[in-house]
Amino acid sequence: MNAGQLFLQGDALSRGVSVLLLAMSVGSWVVILRKSWLLHRASADVRRSVAAFWQSASVPQAIQKLQAFDREALVTPLVYATKIEANNTLATAADKSQQLTRVLRDALHTAVAKLQFGQVLLATVGATAPFVGLLGTVWGIYHALIGISNAGQVTIDKISGPVGEALIMTAAGLVVAIPAVLAYNVLGRSIGRIEAELEGFARDLRELASSQSIWST
Repeated sequence: MNAGQLFLQGDALSRGVSVLLLAMSVGSWVVILRKSWLLHRASADVRRSVAAFWQSASVPQAIQKLQAFDREALVTPLVYATKIEANNTLATAADKSQQLTRVLRDALHTAVAKLQFGQVLLATVGATAPFVGLLGTVWGIYHALIGISNAGQVTIDKISGPVGEALIMTAAGLVVAIPAVLAYNVLGRSIGRIEAELEGFARDLRELASSQSIWST
């Protein structure tokens, strides 16, 4: 019996579990492929953008270079955040160093949130897919045993077939969960490396902007 026949012969709950596992798998693979591509670009872009910034003669010149290098817009917002305009608000009431700390922290959080997007989905799929598959298995075995008891005579072939078909749901849950867990760990390490580079650049940028007016040069 193929997967299509199993789906058609199942009840509402077993079909719902199958559709849910399929949706989890599709969603996690979309995130995996998209984030792998994004992080591959971001890792190279951040290194090139930071190097281009420090090799520039002025901030305006650095901004022009970043337009070509910073394709995921992770470094450029940090640079623009240092352009603090004076106004009569509490945001500018503190000294320049404190203002820079606040605006750079906010810009860094935005960049990290862009990198972290999708990680929650991968973690959720990795943690819940095995249990969703197990629910389908338990429900399938229950119905298989009910059918066997109604049939009267019990033989090993009547038990092994329906129970084996029900166990497919457990295997399906693991097939969905394992790639999500592996991708979460691998992508998480890449995110950590990029985040550390951004934090280092933000710290150096804060020190530079605190000691001089970089936007007036």
